[in-house]
Amino acid sequence: MGYSLNITFGLIPRQIAGLDGIVGMPILHGSFSHLMSNTPPLLLMGALLAATATRALMAVNGIIVVLGGALVWLLGSPAIHIGASGLVFGWFGFLVARGLVDRSPVTLGAAVLVGLLYGSIIWGVLPGQPGVSWESHLFGALAGAAAAFLIRTHVHAPRMRDVERS
Repeated sequence: MGYSLNITFGLIPRQIAGLDGIVGMPILHGSFSHLMSNTPPLLLMGALLAATATRALMAVNGIIVVLGGALVWLLGSPAIHIGASGLVFGWFGFLVARGLVDRSPVTLGAAVLVGLLYGSIIWGVLPGQPGVSWESHLFGALAGAAAAFLIRTHVHAPRMRDVERS
């Protein structure tokens, strides 16, 4: 079987057969090391996203996957695009942009933490590394930032009265 799932369900720009890759791309990986490289940021940013955007979790992920994937399908280079890094960059874009949009202590703290830990990934939106879909990085980050502007859920630190009731 090998990589036949990647060929069958990977995102192939401007090919009707590659449209299902918009949804399939984030769960497909080229190797175990490819999967492992995406796992730490998925775990950390996923936890921050779940903690700060619980009610909007599905909508945020939907915008990132669909909008980011659609942009890769429309504008990406002719290759099979796979991997969760578009989602990683989308969560990065959402968490950072949301901190700036919402400006609550919680979302600003999440934005600063993500920026400090993963800020250097921003260079991944530039072309240059063979075999890496910089397009999914760029469009994932843009879709995440768009989600921060489109989905406004305010997160505030708990008030003392709420803490005392617990």
